[in-house]
Amino acid sequence: MKFHPSSRPPGFTLIETVIAIGVIAVLLTGFMMVFAPAAAGIRKSLNVQEIDRISSTFEQEMVTLPTDSSTYPTGFAKAFAWIKESNTLNTALLVYQYRGSLSSTRPDGTPTPVPNIKGKLPGKDYVVQSMVRRKSDTKFVNEDLPAVEGGVYLVKCTQLVFKNGQLILGTAGTIADPKGVAGTAASSDDYPEAVIAFSADFFALPSKAASYFGSGGGFSKTFTATANTAVKKPVFTRNLAVRR
Repeated sequence: MKFHPSSRPPGFTLIETVIAIGVIAVLLTGFMMVFAPAAAGIRKSLNVQEIDRISSTFEQEMVTLPTDSSTYPTGFAKAFAWIKESNTLNTALLVYQYRGSLSSTRPDGTPTPVPNIKGKLPGKDYVVQSMVRRKSDTKFVNEDLPAVEGGVYLVKCTQLVFKNGQLILGTAGTIADPKGVAGTAASSDDYPEAVIAFSADFFALPSKAASYFGSGGGFSKTFTATANTAVKKPVFTRNLAVRR
């Protein structure tokens, strides 16, 4: 039997190459249709976890007294004042995380900030500490800022009160009997209930530089803008509560 060598050169023809490209394109399209929603779901899940962490931290820290506190007799008294005065510029509430030392604390009992982590190990040399402070707590805020991890959030609180059997927003800057019986309360001693329910608006701040929070910085402008949510919207809102 005599074999005749093929005159066709080795390799793929143009038709075969086009078909292969088409198949790959179809497979990639199908992969992206499946992967894109999954990736979006993962990002959403991570965002929800972050929001839950921030709001949970805020709720707990509101009733936590520093070790050197003589201003408030109880954590509830502190929360009462902070909720009531959170809509005032100087007593605005800031929530963030910062790197704190494992071997050194400050007079208020919080870890000393660790701004420079070169050569240091998390869990051994420092820990990430959640914190809520008033803007007026200038000394500690300025110490914390260089060690902040992530963003800084401004939080504005408004009490929730009952109306027609539902909880609705009360008046910002006041704490009242939520049932509308005893009027407004000047202090936690005058408040008739065991729980203050409130709505907290969390606003992401554009900077964590000390100059931003100082006199003449941009914080004052941002704070004013948050009074109109059409101008500055909160990144999220949570209904929370503090108990005696």
